[in-house]
Amino acid sequence: MRETAKVTNGEAAFFLQELKRWQPFGEEPAKNGLSAAEDYCRNWARKQYENFTVVSWLLPRRVRQDFFNVYAYCRWSDNLADEIEDNAESLQLLDEWQAELMECWEGKPRHPILTALKSTIEKYELEPELFLGLLSAFRQDRRVFRYENANELVDYCRRSANPVGRILLHLAACHEPEAIARSDDVCTGLQLANFCQDMSRDAAVGRIYAPIELWGEHEVTEQMILDRQPTSQLQSMLKGWVAETRKYFVRGSDLIGMTPSWLSTDVKLFIGGGESILTAIEQQSYDVWTRRPIVSKFQKAWLLMRVLLLRK
Repeated sequence: MRETAKVTNGEAAFFLQELKRWQPFGEEPAKNGLSAAEDYCRNWARKQYENFTVVSWLLPRRVRQDFFNVYAYCRWSDNLADEIEDNAESLQLLDEWQAELMECWEGKPRHPILTALKSTIEKYELEPELFLGLLSAFRQDRRVFRYENANELVDYCRRSANPVGRILLHLAACHEPEAIARSDDVCTGLQLANFCQDMSRDAAVGRIYAPIELWGEHEVTEQMILDRQPTSQLQSMLKGWVAETRKYFVRGSDLIGMTPSWLSTDVKLFIGGGESILTAIEQQSYDVWTRRPIVSKFQKAWLLMRVLLLRK
């Protein structure tokens, strides 16, 4: 799922170093075959940070590597959109990355992440659209900086966040229409929760995800958002946005009973993590400008313990 805030300087430096090593993507095949590629994905995933807990060690061993492969692909794609300063260069790299991605179906990819991902794609017969949607959304981040209404934003989430949940459902052999719909609710909710949390950080780089139609309801102006100072109007708007976002988690909670126990545990954690972000925003009186709300390590540990104790 789409993280709106930049990674830390150390993580960014690591990514740029790896980008230099592996770009252009088709220059040199991955060394030592599939095993080395899978090691690369595991190491890559463990270096990244998410504000909601992803407990990959709770997954069955048979799907754990596939989870790492998908996660590494998503993070690398995200970094191509967020960690390249020049807009044209970022778009060019995303195009090159997409061409290399298509080798998973049409040939033999050379990048280690895609070498590993190809094995996952073949095992679960995954369609290209699940992966191309992410790249479409990331390109949009370099071209679109305002959203007129909630429908436009939900369409963005449909491509930036929902494919991840759908891929996990394939890993669980659980992709009936109702499960897909509820998974989309969870993933959209997580994406919107990140947008709520990161309003100040996004505004610092000129991005505003809060829909324009929402501004008018609370007498918010564009300049207020870009000034990144808490005002009663902004706090009122964010309060309404948080309330709307919670509805996605309420609907998405039905997914817990539709998935096998190993995935339902992670679904509980995803929902709990998203709701914890929204609660942290509420506890700061909807002020995400003075201090970015975070979910503490203690809160994450408590959430994990609660899920494990209630695990069926």
